[in-house]
Amino acid sequence: MEGLLEGNIQELPRRRIERDTAALWKYQVSSMNGSPVQVANYCDDSGVVVAQKVRFPDKKFIILGDARRMGLYGRHLWKSSGRMVVVTEGEIDALSVSQVQGNKWPVVSVPNGAQAAAKAVKENIDWLEGFESVVFMFDMDEPGRKAAAECALLLTPGKAKIATLGLKDPNELLAAGRGSEIIDAAWQARPFRPDGIVCGADLWESVSTLEEAPAVPYPWDGLQRLTHGLRKRELVTVCGGSGIGKSSVTRELAYHLIRQEYPIGYIALEESVKRTALGLMGLHLNVPLHIHRDGVNDESLRNAFESTVGNGKVFLYDHFGSLDSGNLLSRIRYMVRALGCDFIFLDHVSIMVSGLDTGDERRLIDNTMTALRSMVEELGCGLVLVSHLKRPEGRGHEEGAQTSLAQLRGSAAIGQLSDMVIGIERDQQDEEKKDVTTVRVLKNRFSGETGRACGLKYHRETGRLSETEAPSGAEEDEF
Repeated sequence: MEGLLEGNIQELPRRRIERDTAALWKYQVSSMNGSPVQVANYCDDSGVVVAQKVRFPDKKFIILGDARRMGLYGRHLWKSSGRMVVVTEGEIDALSVSQVQGNKWPVVSVPNGAQAAAKAVKENIDWLEGFESVVFMFDMDEPGRKAAAECALLLTPGKAKIATLGLKDPNELLAAGRGSEIIDAAWQARPFRPDGIVCGADLWESVSTLEEAPAVPYPWDGLQRLTHGLRKRELVTVCGGSGIGKSSVTRELAYHLIRQEYPIGYIALEESVKRTALGLMGLHLNVPLHIHRDGVNDESLRNAFESTVGNGKVFLYDHFGSLDSGNLLSRIRYMVRALGCDFIFLDHVSIMVSGLDTGDERRLIDNTMTALRSMVEELGCGLVLVSHLKRPEGRGHEEGAQTSLAQLRGSAAIGQLSDMVIGIERDQQDEEKKDVTTVRVLKNRFSGETGRACGLKYHRETGRLSETEAPSGAEEDEF
């Protein structure tokens, strides 16, 4: 073909590529515009050169000839079937693997690096499928590992393997005098499995090591007894009827974590950040600051501020009326990733989806809960979520009706995707019981223990909750 370079076949001392290897692969040294270059000749299946990849000293390259006919580099050297073929990320790596195997066993390279590896494999899928196994020996950096996984997914399940190298790529091993490791890597390559698929035989080290799940004790002994603590990587849902005191309970939990110096994020969608801040500061002072500030001087107020929301570890979200779920999820991710929050409080999920204009509530809650569950696992944080309940038949929650998973509003996904569901009940109409809330564990994925946990008495003069006996009439659930 016109326009192709002519070059010499010679050894490449710095790369430790021998002349016989370069000759087999038609890898040449030439010059272009006064600059020395290396030339990888791409051939069709009959061995005729159809394109050249010309590499300059600064690692830049150009393509001469018909780039559309550049298949897998070296494909013409081998039969279209066999026990194993190794696929590398670059031409020099292909020569390196070939050389350590005596130039006898099939090796090819993708033509345009990791970024276009999957495209090259797809275009040559029939040829690769002719081998019993295909070993992807790409670079050990992140692009190389990602490309190897993408390529492996294209092949028949069980056929693809991914090699692990002791250095960045095969040629680095060859140049370091560790060529035997290339052979070992090819034959010891493990069958590819998509992310998340784990062979049980690989779990011995994990299961033989006793690990206690680190947990923060709840501030109330009865709840602690059933739940064994509040853990990161768990989604805890606090549910109850309207006006029962869900926000008061979650605010106490947040204050409890603040006192133990855990960084937290607090997203309250039904109140301003000022109201949230005053609520947390009031717990520190035992004064409901959003109602009055009797007996609280400026020094005490400042101390409460610096001990809670002003300690540098509490982050609030001023939503300005924006309730878009995607926006909220991005804020949660920022709070955890950038600000280092260990626990996030989200009050509440129903209003989070009510801000969306399209779709029914059930589907929106399904999608939102799936996103939240995935995010908790991805970020490794703990999430305390508040959810409303549907009104039960007969006696309502404001009259002390018992909570259940079936009453979670809008979608079963809330109960299914939560690790822990805590229901709270209070009879607002009973003069003797209206200030006492029953706390009930409805779901407990950690230990399976459920049932009535404790009572929480609300003290109007301080705005605090203290543990007490659950009101009489609340029947004990069976474990």
